[in-house]
Order: sequence, then C-alpha cells, then structure tokens
Amino acid sequence: MSQVQSPRRPLLSPPAGHLGTGVRDTHRVSPSPMTDGLVAVVKRECPACQLVVPVLEQLAAGAGLTVFTQDDPAFPADAPWVVDDTDLSVSWGLDLEAVPTLLRFEGGQEVERTTGWMRDAWEDLTGQTGLGPDLPAFKPG
Repeated sequence: MSQVQSPRRPLLSPPAGHLGTGVRDTHRVSPSPMTDGLVAVVKRECPACQLVVPVLEQLAAGAGLTVFTQDDPAFPADAPWVVDDTDLSVSWGLDLEAVPTLLRFEGGQEVERTTGWMRDAWEDLTGQTGLGPDLPAFKPG
C-alpha cells in the first residue's frame, strides 16, 4: 500500500530563504558575506548571458569581478573568477529573478543591481565607460 503525501508538504527541502509555502521570502539575504566589488550571475542557456561574455571578461580583467554560473561551471570561462552555482544557493540567497544580473557590494552588502544587458545601467553600476562597444545597447534577461 502506497502512502500519499500531503500537498502541503514539499517533496524536497526548499532552498534557504524560501518560506515553504510557495511564496519566496522577499528580503535579500546573501548566503555568506560577499567580497566587496562586482558580482554577476549568469547561465549558458541564456542568450543575454552569452551576449555579455566579452563585458564579463573586460570587467574581470580590470576592476575585478566574481561570476556565479547557474548551469555550467565552465561558462563563461574556465577561470578563477567563475564560481559554480549549479546548486543555485547563491542565486536563491541573492533573490534573483532573471539573468544576467550584475550586482555591486560595498561593506559586504549589496548596494546596487541591474538585470539584463543595458549598457548605460552596467556602466553606471561599474563606473566604467566603453563596455561592450560592439554589442547592442539593450537586451533583456
């Protein structure tokens, strides 16, 4: 005889920051204190994420950047600035709704974010000009 689980009880444990009721906790909680600087979250199967690879490489070479990748630890590059987030713990902790998302941390706290690719927004957030000169000015995430 098989048992039927109550529809109120999830089959899997919810990720951290999830209330277990089908409603996400809306305050942003970093899974651990983030290093000050720029953080991007991407995934290979996202067309906008593929588009911004040259910008991510530009940021990683200059001001410094940490990239969390949701679906392929080798995307966008096999480099020390790319971190595996295939378990989505960082993405859940940052309360992401779409990728690519670019964030800036100061004093271990998020101070700004932008989602999708908008050259002006990325330049404002990073304080750098000339990002992705060969890219279209906008591509939603």
